[in-house]
Parts: sequence; structure tokens; C-alpha cells
Amino acid sequence: MDIVKAILVAAFVIVCILLVLLVLIQNEDSNGMGSAFGGGQSTAFGAHGASVLTKTTGVLVALFFVITIGIALINAKFGTKKAAEELAGSQTAESTATETAEDSDWDTLLGDGAEASEAAEEKAEAAVSAE
Repeated sequence: MDIVKAILVAAFVIVCILLVLLVLIQNEDSNGMGSAFGGGQSTAFGAHGASVLTKTTGVLVALFFVITIGIALINAKFGTKKAAEELAGSQTAESTATETAEDSDWDTLLGDGAEASEAAEEKAEAAVSAE
């Protein structure tokens, strides 16, 4: 399923780049999708035929939505299973680490740290009493 997802993502990137370039190429006057909604000086519902750029833009927009929905469905269906497996694996590693820490001697783990913090407290008290 990772291969299908990779192909869809690659196609998605290509469609996005082509769509951006195609929109940038279109003329502002009467060409493009905006003319269908009153952007140009055409009569209602297009007195002129759609140009190649307009048709291509429509096809790329349709592909954009189809690929987006496909990627979303793949992530929803298989992404949750993968995330659940990873979560289960990390919980197992955490429980192993917890058991190891509980079995160890806490005095040896914290011995140097406790002595250092006591020495720091004594220096702070000496500095306060010196003022």
C-alpha cells in the first residue's frame, strides 16, 4: 500500500505544479475559469466556446480533488493501523524501561546528584547570610 500512496503523492505534486503554471499562463481578459462566472464580457453561460486552457484547467482541478480524496482515504484506512502498531511498539519499550528502572537501586542512581544539590543549597545559604 505504500507504493500506491507514493504514486498518488507524486501525481498530486505534479498536478499541483501543472495547475499553478496553467493558471499563471491564462489571460486575464476572457480566458480562464473566471469568465464563466462573469469575469469577462461574455453573455450568460458562455457565448464562446471554452478554450484549451480552460478545459485543461477543469481536468486538472478534477484530478486534484480525486487524488486528494484518494490520499485521504488511504491515510484514514491504513494510517490508523500503522499508527496503532507504532504506538503499541513504543508502549512496550516504555514498559521495559520502567521495569529496568524499578529494579535498579535508586541510591546509586541519585547519589551524586543529591550530594551536589545539598552543596549548592549550603553555598546559597552562606551567600544569603553573608549579605
